[in-house]
Amino acid sequence: MEPVNDTTVTEFVLTGLSQTREVQLVLFVIFLSFYLFILPVNILIICTVRFDPHLSSPMYFLLANLAFLDIWYSSITAPKMLVDFFVERKMISFGGCIAQLFFLHFVGASEMFLLTVMAFDRYAAICRPLHYATIMNRRLCCVLVALSWTGGFIHSIIQVALIVRLPFCGPNELDNYFCDITQVVRIACANTFREELVMIFSSGLISVVCFIALLMSYAFLLAMLKKHSSSGESTSRAISTCYSHITIVVLMFGPSIYIYARPFDSFSLDKVVSVFHTVIFPLLNPIIYTLRNKEIKAAMKKLVNRCIFCKEK
Repeated sequence: MEPVNDTTVTEFVLTGLSQTREVQLVLFVIFLSFYLFILPVNILIICTVRFDPHLSSPMYFLLANLAFLDIWYSSITAPKMLVDFFVERKMISFGGCIAQLFFLHFVGASEMFLLTVMAFDRYAAICRPLHYATIMNRRLCCVLVALSWTGGFIHSIIQVALIVRLPFCGPNELDNYFCDITQVVRIACANTFREELVMIFSSGLISVVCFIALLMSYAFLLAMLKKHSSSGESTSRAISTCYSHITIVVLMFGPSIYIYARPFDSFSLDKVVSVFHTVIFPLLNPIIYTLRNKEIKAAMKKLVNRCIFCKEK
């Protein structure tokens, strides 16, 4: 299809999560509570890793980067969704829609690649413990994080490039509370089979391949820990960390595979999965990591107590 420069649709209408006023108020309170929890907890994780010298290992450096991405990821859709609960007609400009779509895929893909880096970190720590500090030095960690961001940027640019060249000349209603490729492609005034195929390949297939590879990697690491390691605190801590990572991988990739690894038809569960993917998932990341990691829990308590003590002085 040839690029189309004349776009008649200048804004989109979002249907939101519900049209009932009472339900909207309940959802507003729930999601506002989620968002107000996500922000301070992730900021606390970043500050704890930054200022506690005992948390200088690569695992915590990567965790701090994951917390930063969670803050950004939850802020792409949640603020507008909260405002739209009090708006009769939920609108978003064409440029705003493209921007939201771009950052959603940029941060989401970066987070997926970062989870892959975290799996490599656990492999080096468990399978090459004597060489771990040499392998996962700070320079390599920074390079791997930068590559994760670069991969996310390239992935997102592909999605945006496919969307902006489509003509939008008639319907402008998106059946969701935010802009995403699955809704925008449906209302294009053209045959979008090729675009959908590329998007499914770039988003869905990558999600499936990374998901299977990560599960196999962690299964291998858990088998090694249980077979070759003697029972002890360090082994238990390593197993607990692997289970935390597996939980995050399942929660991150599961909804992504459901949304992007299939034809972009509308299903009844789409909005529920989207809410989980964009609002609930960023909330679960800090909870899972802090509840299963004694070191970071103790460090966070120490930092909070120090701040409270400084204020009292």
